[in-house]
Amino acid sequence: MLSRRQELAAQLTLALPILGGQLAQTANGFVDTMMAGRVSANDLAAVAVGASIWVPLFLFMTGVLMSATPVLSRHLGGEAYHRINPLAQQGLWLGLGLGILCALILRSVAPVLVWMDVDPAIRPMVSGYLDALSWGMPGAAVMLALRSYTEAMNHTRPVLLISVIGLMINIPSNYVLIYGKLGFPAMGGVGCGWATSLVMWSMALMMMIYTHRHPVYQHAPLNLRQRHFERANLGYMLRLGLPVGLTIFFEVSIFAVIALLIGSLGAQVVASHQIALNFTSLIFMVPLSFALAATVRVGHARGRSDRDGIRVAVQVAMTITLVVGIAAASSLVLARHWIPRIYTDNGSVIALASYLLLFAALYQVSDALQVCANGCLRGFEDTGWPMMMTLLAYWGIGLPIGYGLALTHWWVEPMGPAGFWIGLVAGLTSAAVFLGWRLRWRLAQPLPVPPTTSQKDLGNL
Repeated sequence: MLSRRQELAAQLTLALPILGGQLAQTANGFVDTMMAGRVSANDLAAVAVGASIWVPLFLFMTGVLMSATPVLSRHLGGEAYHRINPLAQQGLWLGLGLGILCALILRSVAPVLVWMDVDPAIRPMVSGYLDALSWGMPGAAVMLALRSYTEAMNHTRPVLLISVIGLMINIPSNYVLIYGKLGFPAMGGVGCGWATSLVMWSMALMMMIYTHRHPVYQHAPLNLRQRHFERANLGYMLRLGLPVGLTIFFEVSIFAVIALLIGSLGAQVVASHQIALNFTSLIFMVPLSFALAATVRVGHARGRSDRDGIRVAVQVAMTITLVVGIAAASSLVLARHWIPRIYTDNGSVIALASYLLLFAALYQVSDALQVCANGCLRGFEDTGWPMMMTLLAYWGIGLPIGYGLALTHWWVEPMGPAGFWIGLVAGLTSAAVFLGWRLRWRLAQPLPVPPTTSQKDLGNL
């Protein structure tokens, strides 16, 4: 069993490169928005509307493909190295299927744009942007599947390295395709879609080359020349990952619904809400990165049938995220008047955003703890009940409370956006309580008996 200090070092080594990669990928969205906005307001609006459609699909796909990480981690922890190549390939098959499905959805959104009452002036541009971006979705899926493989191997540096290179590719690609350089036509916002597709496939190719050639993978290599298709294991990964993808979708969608409901309160209110939400979403990547690391560490300990190792991994992960949550809450309170000035110089927007950041500070601890508990439960390959718990917390508790406080006279005079943020506090705190209870219950359960050699040869999950 590792000491707590050794476990802390292991989780930091895993999580920090993941965090850097997450920040680099977020920067891609910032670059797209900034460069499209310099062409025209219509181009900016088209990219923004398009992103509101493809990003939730991408996050859903990310959640489903996370299923490979705990499965691979458990086999690596149990030193069942002969199973890594077949199981990693099932992740790739699953990723390709999801990538193609998401691409087809993005190429069929024209009726959705009409139903959403998107401005007719930008509908063709939105459709063009999503059509272009759809070609990159299979590449993104391959990248995500390979990321699960390398994270399970306790090697997260390529996630950071390749994400940074992807950002470096995105900037000049946007410049060439948006503004029409080097003989290419000026495509405006549509060029962002083609640039993103190029980045997605470039990152997938770089990850394939890296995992094929780097010596760290030699004891459990991914050999695509020996093709494996295992229907039962592929189905298990889908059943394991689908609740994770839906959980992420539930969380993303509640923020989208709140943004739509706030839209009736005026442009300054919307801007203030968006500033607070954007900045707190950036902070959320820190506990999320540690949650991803916790999945790997718990999976490895389960593979070794190391009950004490699981307990230490969970304790260290929860302690780290508790500290992160406290630090984030304190920082938001202290810097709440300064943060909005990064986005705007409008005094009314700054004042309201500063006020909303106080409510955001209230849920930093519970948000950090709930995402970490969820990450630990994924390490146990426990995803169905956590999905139901988060659905209840977000949609059964958080949204009704927020709606009642913000827009109705059910309990008090309508509070406006502050009511929705109180609802978020209630929802995320409920999720932390529910998932914490589930994790505590899971820790008390006996570990499964390790498979025999003959069972391993059969390829049992």
